[in-house]
Amino acid sequence: MSAPRTVADIATPALVVDVAAMERNIARMAVFFAGRRCQLRPHFKAHKCSEIARRQLAGGSCTGLTCATVAEAEVAAVFCNDLLIANELVSPDKCRRVAALAGRANVIVAIDSAAGLERMAAAARESGTTVGVLIDINVGQNRCGVAPGSEALDLAARVLQAASASASGGPGLRLRGLMGYEGHAVGIPDRPVREAAVRQAMEGLVTTARMFRDRGFPTEIVSAGGTGSYDISSQFDEVSEIQAGSYVLMDTDYAGQGLPFETALTILGCVISRPVPDRCVADCGHKSCTKDHGHPSVMDPAGATVLALNDEHAVLSLPSGRSLEIGDRVRLVPSHIDPTINLHDMLYALDGDAVMGTWAIDARGYAEQRQRGN
Repeated sequence: MSAPRTVADIATPALVVDVAAMERNIARMAVFFAGRRCQLRPHFKAHKCSEIARRQLAGGSCTGLTCATVAEAEVAAVFCNDLLIANELVSPDKCRRVAALAGRANVIVAIDSAAGLERMAAAARESGTTVGVLIDINVGQNRCGVAPGSEALDLAARVLQAASASASGGPGLRLRGLMGYEGHAVGIPDRPVREAAVRQAMEGLVTTARMFRDRGFPTEIVSAGGTGSYDISSQFDEVSEIQAGSYVLMDTDYAGQGLPFETALTILGCVISRPVPDRCVADCGHKSCTKDHGHPSVMDPAGATVLALNDEHAVLSLPSGRSLEIGDRVRLVPSHIDPTINLHDMLYALDGDAVMGTWAIDARGYAEQRQRGN
C-alpha cells in the first residue's frame, strides 16, 4: 500500500499535525524564554514523539526535557542528555533502569519519601552511577509531594546523607533542588483567578527554595509550571525552569485561556452515516480521542458540535443546511492532548493538505510491558 500523499489518502481515524502551526508554537515559546534566567524544559509526555521533541530542543531556550515515565526517558535519551523524570519511582526495576540510564545521560528524578530515596540510592550504588534528585513539593494540587517548609528540608537532609558516599565522585544520589507542579491552577479559564492561584502555589515552592539556600542545600534547579502558567510561574526569580508541554500542539482545555499558541493537532475522521439532515456519524470515537476533559470540539465542519462519543463513533450535530456526504472528512480538536495521543502509534505531518511524512509516537504506552509480552 502506497504512503498517503494528501489528507484524503489517510486512513481514519488518525492524528494529523499542522507542522507550520506547531513550529510557530515552538518559536513563540522559545522567544518568550530567550535571554531569561528561567528556561524551558518541555514535557515529553504531551506528545511522546521524538520528532517533535527534537524540534522543541532545536528551537532553543531549553534546559532539557521533562518525562513522566522511565520508558519516555529511555526513548528521549537517544537525542537528549538532560532528562527530568517528574515522578516518584519506587519499584526496584524502575529504579535500576533509571540508574542504568544515568550512565549515558544526566538523569534527575522527583522524590517525596524516604522509601523512594533509599530505593533509588541503592540502585544507583549498585549500577555505579549518580542520579540527580529534586524534592517534590505539594504546592496545592494534593497529588504527590511533601509539604513546603520543614518536611521538605528534612527529606532534603536525608538525600544529602544518602549522597555522602558520592561526595568524592562515587555512585549514589545528588541533590539538585526542588520542584512543584501547580496542576490545580494551570487550567483555570479566568486569567486573574488563574494568576492568583498560581502565585499562591508558587509561594510555597519559592519560600522553601529560600530555606534550602539558607541551609546551604543545593538549589540549582527549581522546576515548576505548565502551559497555563508558564508566563506566571517564570516571573519568580527562584524558579529556574518551566515544564510546559501542551503548548506545542494545544487542546480545547487550553484554547480558551487566551494563550499565544495555535491548535496544531486534530483528529481526522470519516463520515460513515448521515441518518438525518442535522446529524452525522464519524469513525473517530473515544478509542481515538479521550473524553476525560469533555468532548472534543469540531474544527471542520464549522458550526458542528459533538453530541456523543462511543467506542468507534463520534455523533455530530450539524448546522442547518450543511452539506456533508458519506465519505467526507471531519476534524476534531481533542480536549486533553496527552491521553489522546497515547491512543495512537503515529502522527501524520501536514503542510496544508499535503502529507509531509509520518512521525512515530515512539514513547506511547508502557513500552516495558510490551517488550516483556505482559
